[in-house]
Amino acid sequence: MRSAKEMGIKTVAVFSDADREALHVRYADEAVNIGPAAASLSYLLGEKIIEACRVTGADAIHPGYGFLSENAEFAVMVKQAGLILIGPSPEAMAVMGNKLTAKAAALKYNIPLVPGTEEAITDLDEAKIRAVEIGFPILIKAAAGGGGKGMRIVDNLEMFEEQMHLAVSEAKSAFGDGAVFIERYVSSPRHIEIQVLGDMHGNIVHLFERECSIQRRHQKVIEEAPSSVLTPEIRARMGSCAVDVARSVNYTGAGTVEFILDDNLNFFFLEMNTRLQVEHPVTEMITGLDLVKEQIKIARGEVLSFTQADLKIIGHAIELRVYAEDPEQNFMPDIGTLKTYNTPKGNGVRIDDGFEEGMEIPVYYDPMIAKLIAYGSNRQEAIARMLRAIAEYDITGIQTTLNFGKFVLEHEAFVSGNFDTHFVAKYLRPGTPEAGDEDEALMAAIIALQQLKKSRAAVTAPVFDEKQNNWLRNRKKY
Repeated sequence: MRSAKEMGIKTVAVFSDADREALHVRYADEAVNIGPAAASLSYLLGEKIIEACRVTGADAIHPGYGFLSENAEFAVMVKQAGLILIGPSPEAMAVMGNKLTAKAAALKYNIPLVPGTEEAITDLDEAKIRAVEIGFPILIKAAAGGGGKGMRIVDNLEMFEEQMHLAVSEAKSAFGDGAVFIERYVSSPRHIEIQVLGDMHGNIVHLFERECSIQRRHQKVIEEAPSSVLTPEIRARMGSCAVDVARSVNYTGAGTVEFILDDNLNFFFLEMNTRLQVEHPVTEMITGLDLVKEQIKIARGEVLSFTQADLKIIGHAIELRVYAEDPEQNFMPDIGTLKTYNTPKGNGVRIDDGFEEGMEIPVYYDPMIAKLIAYGSNRQEAIARMLRAIAEYDITGIQTTLNFGKFVLEHEAFVSGNFDTHFVAKYLRPGTPEAGDEDEALMAAIIALQQLKKSRAAVTAPVFDEKQNNWLRNRKKY
């Protein structure tokens, strides 16, 4: 909405009953209530959003990065209603919205893929044979959706059948589609994604990479741009591959091509997100571009005003997702009232937030409060600036991921760049000490090393005390 205002465009907010007091509702020129708090009765009903356009005279819809933002059926509805969706075509969404059809599209351009099946598994016995051919450990993945749903790591043939049934069941529950496929499991992966932009005139560029390996439950918590491990040569090859993936579906608008990077710096295509990413601010910081403005210009039919040769990386940016979650209790959501909410200020600090002091954190949606972004002339300065910003950020009334962010940014593995997507599992334990306490930190490191040597035994889920967690205590109300 801020980007649109700078372009002289008026905006309309849609909101559910739970979001009546939300900041975006107050900021917009107009606002339309589209239903009850439950997303299935409001934000997921495309016809209500289209009706809001009709009654207000809006001619375009920006879908954000949640709910219907990657829904091809909604994209068709918008087109049929004579409106503009600020995003790619329904056809591109449909192809890239399924991991199997996305892999097939990538194969047209010889994009490197993780060894695995190229179609959904339909015969269990045949799947076992393919699993042995691929080599254990393997990963069973849902063809539709993401976020770690319908995903199972299988270490041996004896586990295969049980894990297959669990993956199919979870995929059906989460996405309404039980189709799964097999890939070789990369044991120490880094998650690297490339931002792309494509206009309606065949021009496609990449805006370099984002490192997204600090995750919990297969979902990102800290992102940075650029990555600390990519060489200019690897960056150029990954960028070229990302552009080819976008070209395979005549992509228009902003999109993200996701890759997995192994410990030998070999990269493999994972999927494409056909929308703006939560972490897009770090790309904006290092390129000087406003990606929302670029999305709007592309949707208007404008030609990209720059070429690949015009783009370069300037400085370094890090983003911390400030969630209403308790890292001490396996990142369980923690709802409640923001009794204190004071944001950091100063050079190189950006806050994209949706709450203010006194507001309630609702139970209905993603528990992200804000995105805290720090920018510096280099990675060291960006880390130092982020640590300063975390120290200045004052939130009381709920648990947040701020202290977790401090722990990560001060950890030797992150500082050195020697980390992967297993960072949380490797280093974070309930009661992990502040990095400033050297004796306790050393003891924790020794214990962690001993635990790691014990054949990577399965971690037992912690017992959650309802008295200590607002979400657990109040969930029965809803």
